[in-house]
Amino acid sequence: MLLLFGRTVPLLFTRTVTSYCPSSLSKPNLINSVFIKIAKINGATTHSSSFSSASGQNTGTMPERRPFVRLPTDVCPVNYGLCLKPDLIDFTFDGKLEAQVEVIQATNQIVMNCADIDIITASFVPKGADEINATGFNYQNEDEKVTLSFPSSLQKGSGTLKIEFVGELNDKMKGFYRSKYTTAAGETRYAAVTQFEATDARRAFPCWDEPAIKATFDITLIVPKDRVALSNMDVVHQKPYPGDVNLMEVKFGTTPIMSTYLVAFVIGEYDFVESQSSDGIKVRVYTPVGKAEQGKFALEVACKTLPFYKDYFSVPYPLPKIDLIAIADFAAGAMENWGLVTYRETALLIDPKNSCSSSRQWVALVVGHELAHQWFGNLVTMEWWTHLWLNEGFASWIEYLCVDHCFPEYDIWTQFVSADYTRALDLDALDSSHPIEVNVGHPSEVDEIFDAISYSKGASVIRMLHNYIGDEDFRKGMNSYLLKFQHKNASTEDLWDCLEQASGKPIAAVMSSWTKQMGFPIIVVDQEQQGDDRILKLSQKKFCASGPHNGEDCPSWMVPISICTSEDPKCSKLRILLEKSETTVTLNGVGPDQWIKINPGTVGFYRIQYSSSMLESLLPGIRDLSLQPVDRLGLQNDLFSLSRAGMISTVEVLKLMEAFVNEPNYTVWSDLSCNLGVLSSLLSHTEFHDDILEFIRDLFAPIGLKLGWDSKPGEGHLDALLRGLVLGKLGKAGHKPTLEEARRRFKEHVEAKQVLPADLRSPVYLTVLKHGDGATLDTMLKLHKQADMQEEKNRIERVLGAISAPDLIQKVLNFALSEEVRPQDTVSVIGGVAGSSKQGRKAAWKFVRDNWEELYNRYQGGFLISRLIKLTVDGFAIDKMATEVKSFFESHPAPAAERTVQQCCENILLNAAWLKRDADDIHQYLLQRKAPPV
Repeated sequence: MLLLFGRTVPLLFTRTVTSYCPSSLSKPNLINSVFIKIAKINGATTHSSSFSSASGQNTGTMPERRPFVRLPTDVCPVNYGLCLKPDLIDFTFDGKLEAQVEVIQATNQIVMNCADIDIITASFVPKGADEINATGFNYQNEDEKVTLSFPSSLQKGSGTLKIEFVGELNDKMKGFYRSKYTTAAGETRYAAVTQFEATDARRAFPCWDEPAIKATFDITLIVPKDRVALSNMDVVHQKPYPGDVNLMEVKFGTTPIMSTYLVAFVIGEYDFVESQSSDGIKVRVYTPVGKAEQGKFALEVACKTLPFYKDYFSVPYPLPKIDLIAIADFAAGAMENWGLVTYRETALLIDPKNSCSSSRQWVALVVGHELAHQWFGNLVTMEWWTHLWLNEGFASWIEYLCVDHCFPEYDIWTQFVSADYTRALDLDALDSSHPIEVNVGHPSEVDEIFDAISYSKGASVIRMLHNYIGDEDFRKGMNSYLLKFQHKNASTEDLWDCLEQASGKPIAAVMSSWTKQMGFPIIVVDQEQQGDDRILKLSQKKFCASGPHNGEDCPSWMVPISICTSEDPKCSKLRILLEKSETTVTLNGVGPDQWIKINPGTVGFYRIQYSSSMLESLLPGIRDLSLQPVDRLGLQNDLFSLSRAGMISTVEVLKLMEAFVNEPNYTVWSDLSCNLGVLSSLLSHTEFHDDILEFIRDLFAPIGLKLGWDSKPGEGHLDALLRGLVLGKLGKAGHKPTLEEARRRFKEHVEAKQVLPADLRSPVYLTVLKHGDGATLDTMLKLHKQADMQEEKNRIERVLGAISAPDLIQKVLNFALSEEVRPQDTVSVIGGVAGSSKQGRKAAWKFVRDNWEELYNRYQGGFLISRLIKLTVDGFAIDKMATEVKSFFESHPAPAAERTVQQCCENILLNAAWLKRDADDIHQYLLQRKAPPV
């Protein structure tokens, strides 16, 4: 699944202090939270998280765990024969299940998963014997199970389990649910769609809803004859439904052996575009009616991606077709259902004229992510949710490999460092983080691990592993893993075994230090020159957001470390595996005039603290661009993180930032912008916020002047992203020439004299709103209402919160819960308010508290509630706010967001400590900058 944690287009949710970062308006798939995927959870409503401050302890405070027992194994499914008849008017469905099962051990009851379903009849027909009717259905609603009781023991052997049942097409974006859309004539209609990961197939039919309990599926849908019906496999038979001339019975082919969470069906009105990949797979992209053209870009990407993965894995795609479909109401970014991948409209549809560059990049990444799952997750599936990270971390890494293959001009691996790697480092430095591998039991716990640790840290350590092993041995090990476990389930250790055999390296020993304990090291480096040799002293200790870990029992990691010099910044001169707390290495033939860089390419998952002399020697590499872009970014990001942890002064980072005045690279500017957004949010709690805005204007004005407003011949994708980023940053910070030009262009756009190019809309909308009045907001809401494309609606929704007046902020918050905003997008609107100003943050937090019941009910405790909480409160910087947030969620429990609440409280305390520690020094530095030279 693809979650949206900050990977929402085209806005960047910033790291650590979560200021919603419209300054990074063009940033494609970035930060906080990571959200490319989906989970669910209804879950418990009784207990709250424990709370601890940032203390540098090694293990995060774990939320209380509920008792949980997996399903018994005495009866196992072999094949589900499933027939569903949805009612798109009354929002119910009738279902018939005939499951071929194997009784492994004699029993007089069958335990299955079942939620929000009423069973009407149930019986069991042993092979060659008489039917046995069930005598009772005992629902265990808390555990989402049902026990079917039989009057006599079911004997070992095969048989057929028959169940008739009814259910509801809910409006919670999980299970079998309804999705609202509007026809060209303005009529409101509903599609029936599914979202089963993690544990919601049980809301569509009684089943053994655990990833390791695989079976084949024969699905039949009874649907209105004027609707499109889709499922995992091709249609094999279609005929009129007896008794109702308006209905059609659609039967689909038998699926391969697969897990329940990957089953899917969609009934609605859609157009499609179709092609065939070079390896003969039929590919279709389904779009809203009349928008087939908007599916062409995703179709092109999918047709390039399928052969790429086939070649990379040396395993063919195992189904005859793959459909990609845009769903109107969809909680995640996308979901990898085998053969029928579902997407948010904004993650699939591209309008050649009205889509911005970041949206195209986002669609390419999401398609790459979900199609990778067709092998890694669908063909070979994790044995239990503990190993979810393997699914999501791997797909979050290889989506970049795929996009780099399809679109080398995107420089996508540099963007990975800002989008995933640094986000994961920030979250994993908290005491309330968690290991990559988390033991998961009760369904209400599963959503908690759909986070930046599973996705972004998972992707980052796989990137580090790939670099450590080398591509050839990595591919060999992947092929071995997929062939050995195809149509089966596997654990993390199974992958390590295959990679270890392929490479001959101690993969399990190295990787367990990264997956089984939370956190990561900071590598402390010092040097000494001896003749023509450079002696380096390297040591590791756990890095904590509150400062280095100084307690006893400090954990350690097996750290692959690469070292380069100024002689060849792109090539490692030495590679070592740091297996203990410290070591000394000698670099031969490195003269005193050469600099040394640890972790070239910013691949190793750790932060670095150089001695002052080493750092001083690296700074010219920023100014003269001799350091690679990814290393310029990594150096700045490390220092920013060290300043937040109190290990260096924030003033040192501001001085470093000024060295980036000649920087040409989009992603480097994007990361700078993000960190300055964090600082701006922090300093909004002071009386000198205007001074940091002046610093931002001074830093960004030269590159803004160089880029100008209009694209030039020969410019490409990254130039478009950079222009949007810089203009948005300058506009938000109140740069007068940018504000005046934005207002002029906005007026012409509204009057239809000169339509704004898609890449300029976000920065212009943001700028005029930030410095606008009620009339500006009304104009923007009118543009929102008129927009025919969801990308444009989302673009407007994400910047509405920039408005400054208190009464208008309240108007935007009320708009967030109106019918004008799709349920999954409400969170973005509220988050935009919270991230735009100190006043907005207070108003958004009050709004969430006042409307908590409606918001919690809307998202049913799923991952969107975690995202809402994080975006709303993460930016506070006063100690008492941590107490207030903790207190609120003790009396208003949100079980699936317990860890998020802990992390937010920890971040608030860290922000407050940072502000107390550095505010005066920052203020003095900013004043000195303005003082005329003596």
